Amino acid sequence: MGADLDFMRRAIALAAAQVGRTAENPAVGCVVVAAGRIVGEGATQDGGRPHAEEVALAAAGEAARGGVAYVTLEPCGARSSGAASCSERLVAAGVARVVIACEDPSTFAAGQGSERLRGAGVAVELGLLSDEAQGLYSGYRPAQG
Repeated sequence: MGADLDFMRRAIALAAAQVGRTAENPAVGCVVVAAGRIVGEGATQDGGRPHAEEVALAAAGEAARGGVAYVTLEPCGARSSGAASCSERLVAAGVARVVIACEDPSTFAAGQGSERLRGAGVAVELGLLSDEAQGLYSGYRPAQG
């Protein structure tokens, strides 16, 4: 559990550095871990694209397979652009477990991301350090469709 806390705190720090820079999208942090070490990390970029998971998975490459992703906000289940969602990207990368701090109320997530991950056999844990991560999203007003 101690390592989980450390990795999620790193994801929160990555997101915190982007608060106010991601336009309509929330600032999200993602850390990908394999064999107990960080193999990729990222945050939602300026203007809201790419998403944190995309950045972290690109950095991790094949090392993500069988690993764990720590994400501050539930991965999207659909994209307004029609591009592959973050939950689809996590499944395609072969991560075995996704640890999420906060649920996302957006219609593009709202349980869809977690459902897709679980449906693909990925273990999903929700709520780790949610009290610390929640402050990142106090001003976030998601689109509803």
